[in-house]
Amino acid sequence: MTTFPNDEERNAATAGYLSGLLERGCTRPEWCLVAERDGALAGNVVLWTIPGRTVPTDIVLLEPGDSETGRALLDRAAGLARSLGAQTQGHVLDAPSQAPQFQRGPQLREQLLAANGFSVTRDGCRFLWQAGDPLPAQDGRLHWRSLAELGEQPFVELLADAFTDTKDAVFLAEIAEHGLPGAAERNVTDMLELDHEPDWYEIGYDRQGRRVALSMPARAPSSAVIGLVGVTPAGRGHGYATAAVARGTQILAASGATEIRGDCDASNIGMFRAFERAGYRNFANRKMFSRDL
Repeated sequence: MTTFPNDEERNAATAGYLSGLLERGCTRPEWCLVAERDGALAGNVVLWTIPGRTVPTDIVLLEPGDSETGRALLDRAAGLARSLGAQTQGHVLDAPSQAPQFQRGPQLREQLLAANGFSVTRDGCRFLWQAGDPLPAQDGRLHWRSLAELGEQPFVELLADAFTDTKDAVFLAEIAEHGLPGAAERNVTDMLELDHEPDWYEIGYDRQGRRVALSMPARAPSSAVIGLVGVTPAGRGHGYATAAVARGTQILAASGATEIRGDCDASNIGMFRAFERAGYRNFANRKMFSRDL
């Protein structure tokens, strides 16, 4: 991978991140691409997937160098991913620049992505809770039943109900392509692939016995996450999204997580406020990009 003179913090963080991706099976040595010019490293990019999958879904650690090198790297990344069975390719750009990817030069990066077939699929916000922060209060109005007790189908049904008025751009695109039940099933399936315990995934029931909220916290490859939160239309306006974030936070913290992250669409004001009310801070913004292969 490309190293940067006089920036040991960046080099160490990048090396540690890549080592972790290799150890967890998020990438493979043959998926790590480097560009050389005149015998010197000029840039790099790495194909990424959820551990256990054999088809890469995204690219990470993109260091384009310059526009020409970046274009060549993205062309090679597309061809390799396509040969492995990928039909789309995603990438995320966080601001401000930070460890472990240090995506400096965001304007060049956005221009490069746009020129190579990527479009923005979500303009999002990132949230963080860390050990030492107060644990959010639990909402006594809800009682929770787990995946181990209920099975998968109630989760799919609740999420499909929640999707009927979602404001999230990624979910809206999935609904347009797969319909409500299909989009819900795909998202639940994706969550089941993340590291979790069966009793972590829960549905919250209100005092009338209606299922109104969904909480699916997990351990993603890079950190613990508030993976998926859903509130049904009947449950809107009662603070149940905050309750679901608080529930997931409690479960992950009890399991030993010292850092928990969450994401939402910038236009989803309700979810933004839910994270804030649960004691999270908006530490970064994240644009999600995707292109067809």
